[in-house]
This record gives sequence, C-alpha cells and structure tokens, in this order.
Amino acid sequence: MKILLVEDEQGLILTLTDRLRSEGFEVTSATDGESGLSLASTGGFDLIILDVMLPKKNGFDVCRDLRRKGIETPVLMLTAKGETIDKVLGLKLGADDYLTKPFEVIELLARVEALLRRAPQTRSNGSSPESFRFGNVTVDFRRAEARKNDEPVELSAMEFKLLHFLIENRGAVHSRDRLLDAVWGYDAMPSTRTVDVHVAWLRQKLETNPKHPQFIQTVHGLGYKFAA
Repeated sequence: MKILLVEDEQGLILTLTDRLRSEGFEVTSATDGESGLSLASTGGFDLIILDVMLPKKNGFDVCRDLRRKGIETPVLMLTAKGETIDKVLGLKLGADDYLTKPFEVIELLARVEALLRRAPQTRSNGSSPESFRFGNVTVDFRRAEARKNDEPVELSAMEFKLLHFLIENRGAVHSRDRLLDAVWGYDAMPSTRTVDVHVAWLRQKLETNPKHPQFIQTVHGLGYKFAA
C-alpha cells in the first residue's frame, strides 16, 4: 500500500514515515500544498494523509482540487484546529476522515486501516477504470456522472458512492453492514434500512425493470451484489 504524506512539520514527517513504514506501508512525502497536489494527481497512491495548514496551498484547496480532477483516493486530513466548522468544511470538500492535532499515532494507524478497508478494490493492474458501462447505462467515475440512454441521471452523492462501490467490487456479495461501513463510514449512524432505500432508488433510476433488476441484485439472506 502506498501512502502520500503532505505535511510541513519535519518532526511529524519523520515520526509518521518511520511508523508507517514499520507497518509495511510505502511512504512518499511532500512539504507544501502545491507539490502535494502534483504528486497526488498522479493517482498512484492508496491513501493521502493531508495537513490543512501548508505552505503555498492549504489542505482544503488541495482536497477540493483533487476531487475536481476526479481523483478519488481516500484523504485523511490533519489539522491543529478543533472547530466543528473546519471538520465540516474538510468533509464537504471531499475528505474521508479528519484527525485533530495532537493525536496518538496508534489512532492515526487505526483510521488509516479503516479508510483502506473502505476504499473500493482496484483492478488487478492496480488502476481503477475511469468509466463503466452496463446495459444502457454509462458511469463516468472521474466526473461522478451517470447516463441512461445517453441522458443524464441525477444521483445523490451517497447513491453514486454506493453504485461505485458495487461496480468496483462486482460479483461479490455484500451484507448491509458491510455496505454501511464501506460507503457511509465507520463513524456514521445510518441503519441497514438506509442501504435498502438507496438500492431501491438506484434500481428505479438505472434498471430497465426495477422490480426485476438485472444488475443490482438481492442475494436473499445475505445482502446485495452487482452482477458481474
């Protein structure tokens, strides 16, 4: 697993790099926002640890620009600020998790592992497809768009995340709890009914016959799968 650490505190860079490498991760570091954005834009990382207060370009702007480029690599934001508004801003701009300084390294490792578990599996060549087509539907992952019969389909952010996860892990059966953890997050508080509702919405919008879905299938007693 490859991690990009974007941080300007040399002491923290050394501490985190040593600990992450001891856990088996390959770590690359950048000390300002511009170089961090450039490295992250290559898409060659499994996770980005991103400080908010950076020279040249702050972490909020880096995260926003990555998502605009279609880079979906999980982002764990670090900041010395503890205000709720900063956490909300980071998450709205596309961050996947948030850790306030000072923190225990063991907590950071736990969050890193959780984010990597939740991240969609990549293809065997190490890269995710930019688009996927099934039936009369085309999904563009970079633009976070879906089209049916060449007409745009309006999907909510969570609908798209669920669809993305199912497609990336197609053929596998996922329990409702697994989908809650992977799509909504380990610290979210939805119920398994939330999964059923979002699946129903996806079928209504994307399947030719929502009552008899061809692609987003129910595996009775187990959960859901996207037919390979």
